[in-house]
Amino acid sequence: MRKDVRILLVGEPKVGKTSLIMSLVSEEFPDEVPLRAEEITIPADVTPERVPTHIVDYSEAEQSDEQLYQEISKANVICIVYSVNNKKSIEKVTSHWIPLINDRTDKDSRVPLILVGNKSDLVEHSSMETILPIMNQYQDIETCVECSAKNLKNISELFYYAQKAVLHPTGPLYCPEEKELKPSCIKSLTRIFKVSDLDNDGILNDNELNFFQRTCFNTPLAPQALEDVKNVVRRNMTDGVKDNGLSLKGFLFLHTLFIQRGRHETTWTVLRRFGYDDDLELTQEYLFPMIKMPPDCTTELNHNAYLFLQSVFDKHDKDRDCALSPEEVKDLFKVFPYMPWGPDVNHTVGTNEQGWITYQGYLSQWTLTTYLDVQRSLEYFGYLGYSIIYEQESQAAAITVTRNKRIDLQKKQTQRSVFRCNVLGDRGSGKSGFLQAFLGKNLQGQRRIREDHKSFYAISTTYVYGQEKYLLVMPDFDFLSEADLACDVVCLVYDINNPSSFEYCAKVYKQYFIDSKTPCVVVAAKSDLHEVRQHYSLSPHEFCLASTVALNGQTKHFVFTLPPT
Repeated sequence: MRKDVRILLVGEPKVGKTSLIMSLVSEEFPDEVPLRAEEITIPADVTPERVPTHIVDYSEAEQSDEQLYQEISKANVICIVYSVNNKKSIEKVTSHWIPLINDRTDKDSRVPLILVGNKSDLVEHSSMETILPIMNQYQDIETCVECSAKNLKNISELFYYAQKAVLHPTGPLYCPEEKELKPSCIKSLTRIFKVSDLDNDGILNDNELNFFQRTCFNTPLAPQALEDVKNVVRRNMTDGVKDNGLSLKGFLFLHTLFIQRGRHETTWTVLRRFGYDDDLELTQEYLFPMIKMPPDCTTELNHNAYLFLQSVFDKHDKDRDCALSPEEVKDLFKVFPYMPWGPDVNHTVGTNEQGWITYQGYLSQWTLTTYLDVQRSLEYFGYLGYSIIYEQESQAAAITVTRNKRIDLQKKQTQRSVFRCNVLGDRGSGKSGFLQAFLGKNLQGQRRIREDHKSFYAISTTYVYGQEKYLLVMPDFDFLSEADLACDVVCLVYDINNPSSFEYCAKVYKQYFIDSKTPCVVVAAKSDLHEVRQHYSLSPHEFCLASTVALNGQTKHFVFTLPPT
């Protein structure tokens, strides 16, 4: 919601703009009215919406056209005041004021307009018959209020409606000509419905409705109130209530009804609670909450985050086979504005015989995203509604920032659960095969992977001293950056059938890791082929023995052969 509201009053001379402002402030009609009232600020604690409100007067006699244009550009809402007993001032609304305002505001972000018919005390009839066609012609007009500065009729209501037009605008939500919600509003409310549908059965049952009500409005609905809501829907549409729960159609109908009855604030309260701004876009503050990342630290999901992800998986694993089919994955990500997982994910984590992502593979992919790109992980948790369902301030509550790795090395213990292994080796040495073998995929399966579906990573779980840990395996690229070197273990891979393959491993080790504390493992790949002598001064076995001796007998380098898969 906006931090403040700026209301501008314009109109022909003598229609009562200044009188309206002075009557609001003093709660009585002024004896003497100046040409223009000074700008006033109403504190937040005395406004219905608890937002500071600035009220600005315009006087043709005191201000230039340029000053008027500046005020129009700064205004959040503009009240066009006319006199109900002056036809000329009403005609000027469409012939002068609306065109002038539209010329001075951006077409894509038009300022809402309020038509204000002042001096209602001087006539016995209403001007609404004349005004309604104008309201139907211009979508920017939020409402029309007839009032009287002299007898204080509808004065506070006028400024309340003006404030409401800014804080709870109709424009983004509803199309008055079609009498239905706008597509962007339907899209936002549909996401909210799916997030709130905790068991994914397509209806909001009483428990889900109560949780939704408490989340958005801090109060549950009484049983009778719940039935009353459902009865309203039943009376107006046949499929709005199913199995005594509210369907998506019924949910959308209720919000249409709120808006048609002038209760825009109800829909806006829901939208803002679920992270939406005035343009029905999820805010940056909602999607990307601040999280401190000291150097040499990593990011992991905490226990509550994994429980949440488990509930999301269970919600979408319709056939209960502990794997997500392509249709189930698509359904899971319907609350996203785009599909975040491509076909490469199926070759990054564990899958079943059909190639579908298993439960463990699903958790592994989330662990990988959080480790490599925590901002993206925060964004994804935002789309899924983590902070709302778990009643947290933000989805940053799902993240654990580990302590500096140097402290872990000093204390020789760690609480981390994700470890990174960089796989280094010459081209064609078998790095990609090593990654896929880590996921349990044989050579036949690897050959079927399309080039554009291949993955740079592989992640799965392993047990260390009885504790489950995640091991992220990733190959090197064309050059080694600082990030490539900041890993937990290095795997040097060579092809036993290529006599030049091991030399690359030896050079990389000597250049980057001989004096480091990073453990290194040498892997002889393609052991199903004939082993040839390597064109290096030492054999791989001799090289590893020499490296071990150089470190005072501390065995941290090994060589083993990778069996054919």
